[in-house]
Amino acid sequence: MSPYTSIAEKYGVHFEFAPFFRIEPLTSREFRSQKINILDHTAIVFSARSTIDAFFRLCDELRIKIPETMKYFCVSEAVAMYLQKHIVYRKRKIFFGDGSAASLLAQIGSKHKGEKFLIAMSDSANNDITGIFDDNGLDYDSAVFVKSVSQDLKEMDMHSYDMIVLYNPADVKSLFENFPEFSQGDIRFVSYGKSVIKAMNEAGLTIEISAPTAEAPSVAKAIEIYLESNR
Repeated sequence: MSPYTSIAEKYGVHFEFAPFFRIEPLTSREFRSQKINILDHTAIVFSARSTIDAFFRLCDELRIKIPETMKYFCVSEAVAMYLQKHIVYRKRKIFFGDGSAASLLAQIGSKHKGEKFLIAMSDSANNDITGIFDDNGLDYDSAVFVKSVSQDLKEMDMHSYDMIVLYNPADVKSLFENFPEFSQGDIRFVSYGKSVIKAMNEAGLTIEISAPTAEAPSVAKAIEIYLESNR
């Protein structure tokens, strides 16, 4: 059973799930404007499956042949396993962390510190990975491979909701693109992850609940704790 189902039954609340944006790959023209030469790099860093698809699609479009010597560093095993869609997994040098940006550093260690890394990103990605690479003096470039495109939310009445959860800076962007005159009023906002907090603060949104925390590692748990303390 979904934790949201349990919360709905216990507290008599209702959840709706609506994506505020979609992810699209960059066109070759958009990518070339970044002036990044993929083959100048000896290792690629992936943190999402969408960037993997966009990377290999772009390489095909630009007729770039990735050498078998290329190393792949992925933030998690799930992301690493997705590489099988595009390459022969067992014939490549692939390393993965435990889901955190910091875990990538352990995989790089001293053995791979001399690589020239290319960090594949989205236009709404946070800078956790680049920050860690900067702190440890690693040689890297970052390049955007996917972009966030706002969904049409104009038919939604935002003020019919008591609480709205935002996971990504692109959620904030979409909210104000759809409703330029948006005013928070009595809506309680929930932030998930560090990257969205800055965007919410800059947009003037007051955050009622933040996750993850030690007490509330998930949004569902954070909402449950809030509802329990405000019964």
